[in-house]
Amino acid sequence: MPIFSSPFAAEPPFVHGQVPRTGVLYCNLGTPDSPGTSDVRRFLAEFLGDPRVVEIPRLLWLLILHGLVLRVRPAKSGAKYASIWTAEGSPLKVWTEKQAKALQTWLTQRQHQVLVRYAMRYGATSIASQLDALKAEGATRVLIVPAYPQYSATTTASLFDAVYQWAATVRSIPELRFINHYHDDSRYMAALAALVSQHWQAHGRPDVLVISFHGVPERTLHLGDPYHCECFKTARLLAQHLGLSADQFKVTFQSRLGRAKWLEPYTEPTLIAMGKAGVKRVDVICPAFTSDCLETLEEINQEAREAFLHAGGQEFHYIACLNDDPQWIAALGEITQQHLQGWPTQTAPDDQALAASRAAALALGADT
Repeated sequence: MPIFSSPFAAEPPFVHGQVPRTGVLYCNLGTPDSPGTSDVRRFLAEFLGDPRVVEIPRLLWLLILHGLVLRVRPAKSGAKYASIWTAEGSPLKVWTEKQAKALQTWLTQRQHQVLVRYAMRYGATSIASQLDALKAEGATRVLIVPAYPQYSATTTASLFDAVYQWAATVRSIPELRFINHYHDDSRYMAALAALVSQHWQAHGRPDVLVISFHGVPERTLHLGDPYHCECFKTARLLAQHLGLSADQFKVTFQSRLGRAKWLEPYTEPTLIAMGKAGVKRVDVICPAFTSDCLETLEEINQEAREAFLHAGGQEFHYIACLNDDPQWIAALGEITQQHLQGWPTQTAPDDQALAASRAAALALGADT
């Protein structure tokens, strides 16, 4: 048996003299590989098995998750995924990949020689695999950029957990930076406002703009999670950009899971109440999502639409996410560029030659 056993996972071969690079990892939540029940079950097991996502006693939840939830929910969720699946695959993955490529182009055009990759917190294209890839390409500095504008322990912190878990298995850890949030960033807000304005120019204005955010249990607010406050600030700033009075917009929260009290008011019940009260037209936007996904395309544009119209509403407009909107890509680029400050992101012309000469000298046993 070997005397020495490394506690670290196998890493890409170390190359002496490799030019140090800067990497950017753009991270989103994740998606099943297909709408099939087995793929959805695998995805939900990882997602709902994250203790950041469901904060009840671990053993009790695992019994409920594997004994009940994963027996029933995958088929139902799979049907919902099937209703929004495209020829290219999952919308969330499609948009996230396009955003990462557009971000790479934006940074390259401004002479930043950085490596941009995207990763998912759950499912394929994992954070660990993409950090491995960046490290193999010579990245000694990596900026983690969440696709989530508002910080929440259930999303942003869980993403950071995955990065730390990877780092615990690595011998030579790259220098790491994290963007926590950009919920009130002026560039993000301007991109959101422009998106709404463009929709209104083409389709007219609603009676009420519903600003729907993904929900989290209410107890997270009382435990110190800033998500609730950041959502309301995003909504308030968006309303200011659009010149809306207090009665022209409404903040709601969607995607409730389980019986516990979540952040209120809930989106669908609010829309039903509006329809019954005689509100004729609502427009709905979901600023917590930068990429269209199941929660926007199915939950809002299908289920919530049907609920509002069935309750007496006459016109329902869903305003798509930022996706690859040019103003959003520019905002994302500027936010990323700001957080890269102080790191060398441009490679001098002779760096490659210098690295090659150092490697050759090392191979000959010379003192460098």
